[in-house]
Amino acid sequence: MKKLMKMTAALSLALSLTLGMFTPAHAAPDTSVSNKQNFSTDVIYQIFTDRFSDGNPANNPTGEAFDGTCTNLRLYCGGDWQGIINKINDGYLTGMGVTAIWISQPVENIYSVINYSGVNNTAYHGYWARDFKKTNPAYGTIADFKNLIAAAHAKNIKVIIDFAPNHTSPASSDQPSFAENGKLYNNGTLLGGYTNDTQNLFHHNGGTDFSTTENGIYKNLYDLADLNHNNSTVDVYLKDAIKMWLDLGIDGIRMDAVKHMPFGWQKSFMATVNNYKPVFTFGEWFLGVNEVSPENHKFANESGMSLLDFRFAQKVRQVFRDNTDNMYGLKSMLEGSAADYAQVDDQVTFIDNHDMERFHSSNANRRKLEQALAFTLTSRGVPAIYYGTEQYMSGGNDPDNRARIPSFSTTTTAYQVIQKLAPLRKSNPAIAYGSTQERWINNDVLIYERKFGNNVAVIAINRNLSTPASISGLVTSLPQGSYTDVLGGLLNGNTLTVGSGGAASNFTLAAGGTAVWQYTTATTTPTIGHVGPMMAKPGALITIDGRGFGASKGTVYFGTTPVTGANITSWEDTQIQVKIPAVAGGIYNIKIANAAGVSSNVYDNFEVLSGDQVSVRFVVNNATTSLGQNVFLTGNVSELGNWDPAKAIGPMYNQVVYQYPNWYYDVSVPAGKTIEFKFLKKSGSTVTWEGGSNHTFTAPTSGTATINVNWQP
Repeated sequence: MKKLMKMTAALSLALSLTLGMFTPAHAAPDTSVSNKQNFSTDVIYQIFTDRFSDGNPANNPTGEAFDGTCTNLRLYCGGDWQGIINKINDGYLTGMGVTAIWISQPVENIYSVINYSGVNNTAYHGYWARDFKKTNPAYGTIADFKNLIAAAHAKNIKVIIDFAPNHTSPASSDQPSFAENGKLYNNGTLLGGYTNDTQNLFHHNGGTDFSTTENGIYKNLYDLADLNHNNSTVDVYLKDAIKMWLDLGIDGIRMDAVKHMPFGWQKSFMATVNNYKPVFTFGEWFLGVNEVSPENHKFANESGMSLLDFRFAQKVRQVFRDNTDNMYGLKSMLEGSAADYAQVDDQVTFIDNHDMERFHSSNANRRKLEQALAFTLTSRGVPAIYYGTEQYMSGGNDPDNRARIPSFSTTTTAYQVIQKLAPLRKSNPAIAYGSTQERWINNDVLIYERKFGNNVAVIAINRNLSTPASISGLVTSLPQGSYTDVLGGLLNGNTLTVGSGGAASNFTLAAGGTAVWQYTTATTTPTIGHVGPMMAKPGALITIDGRGFGASKGTVYFGTTPVTGANITSWEDTQIQVKIPAVAGGIYNIKIANAAGVSSNVYDNFEVLSGDQVSVRFVVNNATTSLGQNVFLTGNVSELGNWDPAKAIGPMYNQVVYQYPNWYYDVSVPAGKTIEFKFLKKSGSTVTWEGGSNHTFTAPTSGTATINVNWQP
C-alpha cells in the first residue's frame, strides 16, 4: 500500500482537483502493541493452533491421538506455536494487515482419547483443560510460547489467548475411569477430580438444558466438569493462572462461555485483570439468528469485558450469504446495537468462527464472502477474521469448520481485500472510532458513512450479484473533490466525485460492487475515541485514545473531579494515560480539556470500583413472592447499587443451587469491606423492601464467601 502523504487539508484539496483523486491529508500514528486495552485500530486473526501450521513435528502427539493427514478432524493434526511463528516471520500475517492474533487456549489439556459414538476425540481444540498453569505440549513449551510472544511483538502483532475457566474436561459422575475424570491440577499438583469431589471444586447439578440463564450457569455444559467459582480454591487458582499468562506478555483474553459462569465472579475476575495488568478482554455469549438479548447487553456494559458480537455476525450472514434479510435489516442491526452496547466499538465483529459453520460454501459465489469481509472491516467494532477465510475455506459445523488451512496464498481476492482495508483502522480514525450513518439504501444497496471529527469514510455495497445500481441523491460529509476507491477496483468499485456540500455526482455501482472512499485530516479539537479499561479501582492507570489532545498536558475529568499534574503519566496528541482519582465507586463520564481549556466530547459509562473485588454469594431464605415479583439485592456500596432499587442486583436465582422460596446470586463486592445490605421485591415499578435492620458482613480479602440470611418481614 502506498505511503500516505502528510499535507494540509487545503493543499490536499488543491491536488485532488488537479490529479483527480483525494490523498488523505494526515496519516494518524500507528498504535503499537504497547496499548493493550485498545483494539479498535486492530484486525484480529483467529487461529486454531492445531490446524494452522506444523512448525515442529517433534511435539506432535503419538499413537491414536494424532492424524498427520487430518482426515479425522477430531484428532490432533500437528499445528503448533512454532508454525505460527514461521507465518509471522515470513510475512503472511503482516502482509494481510493482521495486527493481532487470537490463538487456541494454550493450557495443558487432557491426554485421553475419548470415543464418542465410535469416533475418537482429542483435546486438539484446547478446551479440555487439566492444568491452567502449564502449556499444551502439542502446541509447545513455555519457551516456545515466549518465542511466539516475542516474534509477534517484533512485528507489532498483539497476542490474544483463549481462556476457558468454565470447566475442565469431560467426566462422568458415576464412572471415575471415564477419560481423566475432569481432574484439575495446579502446576502439576492434583487439586481434585469430578467424582469423590470432597473439596466441592465442581458443580454436581447435572447437565444444562439451556432453558434459563441460571440453568446454564450452575449445571454442566454437556459432559464437561463444571467448575464451582464460589469455591475459594477454584477462584484463587484461576485468578493466579491468568496472572501467569499476563506475566508472559499476552495482550488480550478471549473468555469462553461467559453466559455459563456466574456474572459476579466474572466481574471480580476482570477487576483482578484490570488492577494487575489490564488487557482487552472479550467473551463468548452465543446468540442465534435474530436473537437480541438484554442480558447480553447488560453483561457487555457492566462486566468489564466486551463480547463477540454474534448479533452482528448472524445479521451479516443473513444479508450477504443466506439472502434471508436485506440491507434494511443490516441498518437496523447497526443502529440497534449502537444503542444497546455502551461501548459498541469494543465489541468484536466477525462473520464466522469455530463454533458455527463457515461463511463460505464450496459452491457459492466468492463475492458474497468478499463483501461480508469488506463490510466487517469498515464497520464499527473490532473485526476478527477466522483462519482460512482468506483462502475461501468451507465447512459445516464442528469439526468440519476446523479443517487444516489448505494454502497460504497471498493472491486470493479475499486476502487482498483484508490487505487493503485492514490498515485503514490505524490510518483513519473514522474507521476505528467513528459514528455510523446510513447515506443511501434499498433492499440490495447500502451506502454508509463513518465519521470521527472531520475524518470520513464512505462505503458502498451492492449485494445484488447480477444487477448494477444507479445511485443518485447521495450526500456525504466528504469535502469537494474526486475520490479513488481504496480497494482499487478489486470489487468493481468506482471513483466518487463530490461537489459542494458533500453532494456526490450520480454513478453506477456495479453488480456485486463494493467501494470505499475516505478522507483524513488533522484534528485540532480534542476528541476521545476510546477509553480502556472501562472498569478499575482508584489509582489504576487507564488509557485514553483519540485525536487533537495537543502536546501539552491539560486536564482529565472523572465526572466533575479534575485530574492534573503527576497523576497524568503521559500526554500526547493521540493518547493520554491517567490514574483514576480517589473518587467514590460508581459510574462516571470522562472528558478532557486541552492545555487551552477546550473540552472534548464525553465518554460515558466508566465504572470506578470501590476497591479490589471478591465474589460473594448472597442467599436469602423464605422470600415468598407473588406472580410477577422477583427478588433483588442492594446495599451501601456502588457494586450493590448504593440503595437505589433501579440499580439493585438481580433478579436473583431460585431453581438450581437453592430453590424457591430461597434465592441466591453471586456478586462482585469490594474486598475486606464491611457492607450493609438488604433484599427487596420488584414487580414492574412496584418495590417492596425487606423489613428490619440492615444486614451486615465483612467481605473476605481474597477467595470467596457465602452470606446466608432470612428474609425479614
